[in-house]
Amino acid sequence: MALFFSRIRIIQISVMLLMSYTIFAADDTPLKSRANAVLSLMSYTVVPDVTASDLNIGADTKEKNSLSITQFGGGATLSEEFPLYLEGTLGYSRYDPQFVVSNGNESRKIPVKWNSLTATGGIGWDIKLHTDKLGGNWVLRPIANFTLGTMASDLRIGAFVLQKKFEDADYKFLDGGRLNAYGLGGSLMLDYELFSKEQDIDVELRYSYQELNSFGNSSEAVSGSATAENLGLYLRRRAPVSDWTLLGSPLRYVLEAARTEYLGEQRGQLGFDSLNSLGVGLELDSSKYPVFISRTRIVARYMFGNNTQGYGVGLAMSF
Repeated sequence: MALFFSRIRIIQISVMLLMSYTIFAADDTPLKSRANAVLSLMSYTVVPDVTASDLNIGADTKEKNSLSITQFGGGATLSEEFPLYLEGTLGYSRYDPQFVVSNGNESRKIPVKWNSLTATGGIGWDIKLHTDKLGGNWVLRPIANFTLGTMASDLRIGAFVLQKKFEDADYKFLDGGRLNAYGLGGSLMLDYELFSKEQDIDVELRYSYQELNSFGNSSEAVSGSATAENLGLYLRRRAPVSDWTLLGSPLRYVLEAARTEYLGEQRGQLGFDSLNSLGVGLELDSSKYPVFISRTRIVARYMFGNNTQGYGVGLAMSF
């Protein structure tokens, strides 16, 4: 079983919403569009991802909306005799949009904090396809996925002033409103694993799809849906660093490469169609000691995509 921690920090610069008080109060479409965008941002946390990153996304304006995304999760197959696969991911994101409201003569910025939390689970089954001459196993793994998520809005300025400008439903959502969401979907993974004294090799090709919809006691001003769809390739090689040992076991280096191709609604949503990651790190084997963590990996990664690049550090543990 493996656990991973992944953090993505994004600074996104975008054009602000400009509208009159009357238009905003009469038509809540702009607010719904932003809420739908938050559902879409949730979609980036519902698929387990073993890469960690720091991203910066820029445009040509000086108005900044900050977005941070954090993931923690893992997955494991119970045994070769009963190859039930279980996975789970917790995702947190914080988005700080700034609305600009104008009556034609004056304008006012409305900074808001939107915090979202998602929990995703998956149940799958390993179908063994082939064992090669090196002892590596090819496995096909269909997975059923489900997600529950929530997003809360927190108004940070002059609520009593804004309450007079907006319809009641819009104001209630901006100041303490909530959007609850559920997601259903599935994944199909082709997995190759080779474990030997000389090296360990992992290759994963995974297609994932989920539909997210608002439900329950979501604020009446907002409702919507979004889809998470991507194709990811992950490669990892682990091998001993010369004859170095630590804790009675070989110290290993880790080399990683990954690419995620975003499909459907996610494609181009944050300014890129795909992301790439290259990583290098070390793995410490503590299996000879009476601790429940058998291996610990720390990996430094460089991520890049269309007009996007960043650095990050990832931590993973095996049990």
